[in-house]
Amino acid sequence: MATQSLTRQTLTIVTGAAVMMALSMGMRQSLGLFLPPVTQDLALQAADFTFAVAVQNVAWGLSQAPIGVIADRYGIRRAMVFGTLVYLAGLVVMTAAQGALALAISGGLIGIALSCTASSLCMTACARAVPEERRSTMLGVVAATSSVGTLVIAPSLQALLSSHDWHVGMIFFLILAVAMIPAAFSAGGADLLPKTNRAHVTMREVLGGAARNRGFVVMSVAYFVCGLQLIFLTTHLPNYLAFCRMDPMLSAQALATIGGVNILGSWLAGWLGGRYPKHILLGLLYVFRSITLTAYFILPPTPTTTLVFAVMMGMLWLGVIPLVSGLVAEMFGTRYMATLLGIAFIMHQFGSFLGAWGGGLIYDALGSYDRAWQIGVAIGITAGIVQIIAGGPPRNRGRTGQLALGSAG
Repeated sequence: MATQSLTRQTLTIVTGAAVMMALSMGMRQSLGLFLPPVTQDLALQAADFTFAVAVQNVAWGLSQAPIGVIADRYGIRRAMVFGTLVYLAGLVVMTAAQGALALAISGGLIGIALSCTASSLCMTACARAVPEERRSTMLGVVAATSSVGTLVIAPSLQALLSSHDWHVGMIFFLILAVAMIPAAFSAGGADLLPKTNRAHVTMREVLGGAARNRGFVVMSVAYFVCGLQLIFLTTHLPNYLAFCRMDPMLSAQALATIGGVNILGSWLAGWLGGRYPKHILLGLLYVFRSITLTAYFILPPTPTTTLVFAVMMGMLWLGVIPLVSGLVAEMFGTRYMATLLGIAFIMHQFGSFLGAWGGGLIYDALGSYDRAWQIGVAIGITAGIVQIIAGGPPRNRGRTGQLALGSAG
């Protein structure tokens, strides 16, 4: 009976985390579809909208570690409910926006909300609820649900934008945000579970060990390229295709295809992460992403090449989430996992800032995205190689390695 009760509790937590990921990340990854109608309606430049997206990503990055500390100390449920309310506030501000300043404020609010409702806390809830031997695979499953959100939300939003004012699309997002509240309560059930920390180390000791752990530092720095490439695409692909005179629905179809295929890609990354070194898989993912970007942008875009590109990127899209989360759990356990993921996530979000705003600046200055994708590819290949070579565990374990092993769970 106890086993059945535990199984039901685990399923409730994992389901809540999955629904939260689907809604929160699905909306976030579809925001780029608003770029053409919002900039036209408010007489803004592309860089004005992408600056708001950049503010969102910096706010997300800077707030993730403090939110992680709050969640580790006071509970995931409280943090998630708070984040859902802030998400709603950010969407309301965007709906009422009349200029670039309001869009930037909205971006900041949504960024803080994502710290509470997106990957870090959802992965932490899942990691605490699932047995260690199944952790990597289940992290992949929960990560995949963010793509389910994109698969459904992106084409639904584009259909609304094609026949209605963009404010109708914002109302759609507000309804989705309200639906995140019950998901927060379900995922927050992880607060009732014991946190694995067999060595009884303090947060200060874990943070010190993380700063001295070469694998953690390399992984965190290389995480920069993930944010750079993904946010560049989700923010600028609709505008790039519009510039190339493609059907506006094609960008939504591409984002939905990425989301649909990534359901398999994220699960596969989690499954592989349970069998092969995660740091090598991470490096290969960054390299393959860069090769795929190069192949797409050197060819003239067509509906066929765009959808093939979307399929390839879908396999590589959010597989980093279960790999990074799994690495952190292996190194330091789950007790302070939300905090450590937040620290690593800072670099990811600085990459997101550069991918969103930098891409807009380059486009406005040069009238082309060529230089932007070339920079992204160069950084991606470099980060992937460094991750493979230097991102593994140290050969001679010192005190940091003992700390990681002692707190693993």
